[in-house]
Amino acid sequence: MNDILPIILSIVAALAVIGGLIPVLLKTRKNITQYPGTRDANDPATGGGTLLEDAPVVPAERNAPAGVDLEDLEVTDVPDDAAGLETIQVETPLPVAGRLTRLRERLVRSNNILGKGLLALLSSDKIDENVWDEVEETLLLADLGTEPTMQLVDALRERVKVLGTRTPEQVKAMLREELIKLVDPTMDRALRTDRHGDKPAIVLVVGVNGVGKTTTVGKLARVLVAEDKDVLLGAADTFRAAAAEQLATWGQRVGVPTVKSDIDGADPASVAYDAVKAGIEQEVDVVMIDTAGRLQNKTGLMDELGKVKRVIEKLAEVDEVLLVLDATTGQNGLNQARVFSEVVNITGIVLTKLDGTAKGGIVVAIQKSLGVPVKLIGLGEGADDLAPFEVEGFVDALLN
Repeated sequence: MNDILPIILSIVAALAVIGGLIPVLLKTRKNITQYPGTRDANDPATGGGTLLEDAPVVPAERNAPAGVDLEDLEVTDVPDDAAGLETIQVETPLPVAGRLTRLRERLVRSNNILGKGLLALLSSDKIDENVWDEVEETLLLADLGTEPTMQLVDALRERVKVLGTRTPEQVKAMLREELIKLVDPTMDRALRTDRHGDKPAIVLVVGVNGVGKTTTVGKLARVLVAEDKDVLLGAADTFRAAAAEQLATWGQRVGVPTVKSDIDGADPASVAYDAVKAGIEQEVDVVMIDTAGRLQNKTGLMDELGKVKRVIEKLAEVDEVLLVLDATTGQNGLNQARVFSEVVNITGIVLTKLDGTAKGGIVVAIQKSLGVPVKLIGLGEGADDLAPFEVEGFVDALLN
C-alpha cells in the first residue's frame, strides 16, 4: 500500500496541472479564431464571419499566450495556399462607362471656378482691356500656361468683336468651342493594349516617386480587367521599399499576377524581362511594367530606363510608355515631364490628383509642352478613380 500511494499522488497532481491549462488553451484559441482576417465563412471551426479586406493575418502556428492581445504580435502574410485562410478578396472593378460618369461629376465640382469665372467675365455688357486682363489672369492661375493663354485670349477677342451683342448661351458655346480646340480632340488618346500576333501589348509606366505611379499601375490594371483583358504586372521598381508588395496587392485585388524579385535592389531590367517572358508564355493580353522613379541625376535615370526598355525589346515591342504626373505640382510637373521625355519616348500622360487642389489648365499646358496626349486622368484616392480622358467631357465639366 505504501508503494502505491506515491503513484496515486503523482496522477492527481498531473490531472490538476492539465485541468488548469485547459482554460488557458481555450482562451488562446478564441483569440486567434475570432481575429478579423483569419475567419473563413465556410469553416464552421472558426464560427464563420466576414473576412476584412485589408486585415493582417496571423499564422496559426504563432499562438498568442493567454492574456496577450494579438494586435501586439508581429503579423505576417499567410501563403495563398494556406488551408482555410484567405488574405485578399478578388474584387470586381466598376465598368469603365460608370467610372467616367462619376469622374465627370467630380470634375464639375472641382474645376468649375475656371469655367464660371470665364463665363462671368465674357458675359459683361462691356468688355474692355481690364476685362481681358482678368480673363488672362484667370487662365494663367488655372495653370494653362503662357502660350496657350495668349492663343485662347486672341481667339476670344476676335470672336467677341464679330459677335457684338452676346447672350450667356452664345458666350458659353463660343468658350466651349475654343477650349475644345485648345485641348485638341485630334490627338490619339487610345491606349495600345491589344495583343499583336503571339505577343502581348507591353506598357511601360514611368514617373518620379511620390506621384502615385505604382498605385496608378494598379488602378490601370483594374480598368483593363473591366475591359475583359488578361493582365500581368512586373514590379521593376526594386529600389523603393515595399513597392513590389504594394503592386502585388493591387494585382491580387483584381486577380492579376505579379512578377517580382524577393531581393531588394535587384536589377530592374531583369525583373522586366522575366515579366514580359512570363506574359508571352501565359498568352496574356497586356504586360504592365512599373519602374523606379529616382531623379537624383538625369544620367542615372536615362541609363536605367534605357536599359529596361532595351531588354524588354529583346522579347517584344514596347507599345506604350505612360508618364504619370501629379496635377497639383504645376510647373514642377512640367519640368519632370521634360526630363522623362528626353529619357524615353513618352506616348501618353496619366494625370493624377486632378481634383479640387489642381487646376484644369494643366492638361493643356502639358500637352503643349510635350506634344503628347493626356490619355488617363485620376480624380481621387479610390480604386476606381482612374478613367480614359475625354476632351468634350472634360471641357463640359469645366463650364458646368
